[in-house]
Amino acid sequence: MDKRFRFRRVANSLNLATPLGLLIARIGGATRQPGPNGLILAFGYRYRFPVASAFTIGNVVLTRSNSLNHRLVLHEDRHATQWAWCAGLPMLPLYLIAMLVSAIVCGDRASCNVFERLADLEDGGYPRAPLRWRTRRSGD
Repeated sequence: MDKRFRFRRVANSLNLATPLGLLIARIGGATRQPGPNGLILAFGYRYRFPVASAFTIGNVVLTRSNSLNHRLVLHEDRHATQWAWCAGLPMLPLYLIAMLVSAIVCGDRASCNVFERLADLEDGGYPRAPLRWRTRRSGD
């Protein structure tokens, strides 16, 4: 494994993000298996929240499905790095603020969310919505 992924794995363990992800996977009834770049893939998560095909907490990628496509794993891999850069748990409120800003500015939770944009919207399966003030209203 590359040094940067080793560093990320250690950082996300020390900042308590990965232990939180493992706890949520356990509570959610997900089965875990090793993934690429030090990720832990947790399949079969049973709760409907959050509303996403997959979500990442530390180095743990949780999904309700039984498999993940390569592009989505790349997207979630970038989120794992964001958890490390945000020093772990501060990522939660920062992500929620970014989601709120995106909802206000673009009308959806991902298009203008800095975390989703840096993780590559298309890899995550998100559409690119225009800024609300740039959309043309009918009759204008």
